[in-house]
Amino acid sequence: MVTGVVYLVAGIGLLLGAFLPRLLRERAISAPMVVLFVGIAVGWFLPGDEPIAPVFQQTITQHVAEVCVLVSLMGVGLAIDRPFAWRAWRPTWRLLGIAMPLCIAAVALLGWWALALSPAAAILLGAVLAPTDPVLASDVQVAGPSVSGEEESPEEEDDEVRFALTSEAGLNDALAFPFVWLALYLATSGPISEWGWHWLGMELVGKIVIGALVGLVGGWAFGKVVFRAQWDNLRLADVGEPMLGLALVATVYGLAEVLHGYGFLAVFVCAVTLRAAERGHEYHGRLHDAIEHVESVLTLLILLLLGASLSSGQLSALSWQGMLVGVALVLVIRPLCGWVSLIGTKQLGSREKVVTAMFGVRGIGSVFYMAFATAQHEWPEQKTLWATVTFAIVVSVMVHGVLATPAMKHLEERRGAERPV
Repeated sequence: MVTGVVYLVAGIGLLLGAFLPRLLRERAISAPMVVLFVGIAVGWFLPGDEPIAPVFQQTITQHVAEVCVLVSLMGVGLAIDRPFAWRAWRPTWRLLGIAMPLCIAAVALLGWWALALSPAAAILLGAVLAPTDPVLASDVQVAGPSVSGEEESPEEEDDEVRFALTSEAGLNDALAFPFVWLALYLATSGPISEWGWHWLGMELVGKIVIGALVGLVGGWAFGKVVFRAQWDNLRLADVGEPMLGLALVATVYGLAEVLHGYGFLAVFVCAVTLRAAERGHEYHGRLHDAIEHVESVLTLLILLLLGASLSSGQLSALSWQGMLVGVALVLVIRPLCGWVSLIGTKQLGSREKVVTAMFGVRGIGSVFYMAFATAQHEWPEQKTLWATVTFAIVVSVMVHGVLATPAMKHLEERRGAERPV
């Protein structure tokens, strides 16, 4: 019976993955919204008494979400057309350096005040909900690599909103880790005087540097091999081998973790660096397509399970205060913090700043961080934290799923109208 249920859920997920993107094209409803509702319906009919909610299955949830985020990070890194340059990526740095810390602080304060969380749990809630998601935000991200099949670089990505949201999601999934560790240290390691410098030097700086270096070296080395190796058999770009992307995800992530760096960051930097090796080569399109197919399957399965978990106790500890935190994050905190961070950014017009600030989608990354933190430590407020995080994800999926297509279409129409004939 259990095996049959697994196959049934997997089959439903794959069928939805095949049909939904075409059925919902250009409509103000996203595939994640539909899958989440289908998951809720499926959850009512699942046999057995074994709870499937992430709050009860942290270890399994952590690793499934981890793989999904990793595959997505490789995909968005390969999709970015814009060459790396400090000024060209200025909106990204502002969203990471200003909006993200402000979001963490605001959610932590609201969690401490409204939910009566301990300082450590409040910081954890802020850190878990701070990163935007590279998995569920496909409607507002760049579509994929623009390749020409030539060695010359293709035209740079000219959609500043999509670029900013894509690059932000690619980087901030790793940059939430130091603040998750801050919460764990506060909860488990005594006075800050005993671990403060270690956290600052290693968790906040050291692991970021290690992860970035591993990704940079890995992307550069594999770029040399697959595009320019002297031995024909090593130039995988010539034959279009699509499995390299998944191999790089595992290799680079594993190496970064072994060296005590942030593996999420390493995978994204590796993808961006590999793309830079031969920016216009059509092989990037093959890699991205393969990654995208795997990501779609994993995402839909996770959303189905998350939806089913809503019918089996995931929201049992949700209070009106937790609902307040979730709604405030999506409708007030992120839009306000994002808009403040983009003040003075010349690359974005006023409407583009508003849309960029609004569409900080929460999703699978938050599920991973919550599962990771609860696997590391038994939190007294664990069920409340899980319920609040899950509710915030559901609100984000619904609000952004409805608004994404009309908002992006409106911006594109205005951009077309303002472009000289």
